[in-house]
Amino acid sequence: MEQYKKEFIEFMVDCEVLKFGDFTLKSGRKSPFFMNAGAYVTGSQLKGLGEYYAKAIHDNYGDDFDVLFGPAYKGIPIGVVTAIAYSELYGKEIRYCSDRKEEKDHGADKGSFLGSKLKDGDRVVMIEDVTTSGKSMEETVPKVKGAADVEIIGLMVSLNRMEVGLDGKKSALDEIKEKYGFDAKAIVNMDEVVEHLYNKEYNGKVIIDDTLKASIDEYYKQYGCK
Repeated sequence: MEQYKKEFIEFMVDCEVLKFGDFTLKSGRKSPFFMNAGAYVTGSQLKGLGEYYAKAIHDNYGDDFDVLFGPAYKGIPIGVVTAIAYSELYGKEIRYCSDRKEEKDHGADKGSFLGSKLKDGDRVVMIEDVTTSGKSMEETVPKVKGAADVEIIGLMVSLNRMEVGLDGKKSALDEIKEKYGFDAKAIVNMDEVVEHLYNKEYNGKVIIDDTLKASIDEYYKQYGCK
């Protein structure tokens, strides 16, 4: 496994973004692990997060794009810090854009979006914290496509949960690629998380022990897609 992936896994644990226990996901699934990008709250955490995203996007999609689109709400700060990191790391100015949950009907920035307006010909990279079932893309892609004649070239998420999407057959990321025609990538996947943390001491404790590993394995028997 690449060193930056090991560092990112530990970064998520240190920031208490990746947690293990009993969780109910937006999809309704009961999961033994949960990733909450809302737990990145300090300046150094957000700076680090933007750098990991920028590196992953650069490695997977290059520099030939114009806009980072982060769906509300968690995608907003991720889009902002990644745009900053992209400028600092690669010297390229990338605009950020996000949608609003409720349309603003007054002021100079009224409408359905925050940040830069989407323009015809824009090449867009979508950016999210995690995609479990692909449901969020059902809401977001039509908004982006409806705003202007743009090309979505890819999606980047923090964690590939490696489970089936809405059709119950393919992974959520594979399903997004098939349905919408753009790539969907992750900085790390759950196999890599388990590989790095299982029965290994980190910061004085074993995070994934035999009991938790059994729960994760059982979850993947029901929802996994490898």
